Amino acid sequence: MHLNKTFYNKYANRGMDLEYDINSTNKYYLDNNIAVIYKKPTPIRVSKVSYKNNNSKIITEAFYEMPSTTDYNGIYKGKYIDFDAKEIKSKTSYALSNIHNHQLKHLEKVKEHGGIAFLIVKFTTNNIIFLIEIDKIIDFINNSNRKSIPISYFKENGYIVKESYIPRIDYLKVLDKIYFKMEDL
Repeated sequence: MHLNKTFYNKYANRGMDLEYDINSTNKYYLDNNIAVIYKKPTPIRVSKVSYKNNNSKIITEAFYEMPSTTDYNGIYKGKYIDFDAKEIKSKTSYALSNIHNHQLKHLEKVKEHGGIAFLIVKFTTNNIIFLIEIDKIIDFINNSNRKSIPISYFKENGYIVKESYIPRIDYLKVLDKIYFKMEDL
């Protein structure tokens, strides 16, 4: 069966739109000397490699060395920042199974040591992006028996991140409001 490129990209890269937009935003921040924020590589160990010829190697088997912490980290205005980004289809809630316990603990430690720790969650069906601080997520988990966070909680406790042309997802504008007490320009 032959799949055209549009069909393939639509289904092969689900969940990658937010990551692409954040990577593009981070490149803008770096190119304009605003912040230094990178996507963290997932730690894998290669166990088998196939050699087609002298110039071509293909990884045929690999495994995760350890659980990955979060997606992004860097520095902005002298503060360390660390966050995870999630894209979900639900219109009404964010399943807590989308974030692992070791990620929560990692983000708690970042916050405890004076860093800025948060999640960026995109509700793709609603086309709304939220930035929510890790302490708000922890508070919800500690005070609720639910297995998902309703979108109403994001609306009450998070911040909407507006999409634009350049940068695509200007989440630093939200951090400016929260941590650096700067109003919208």
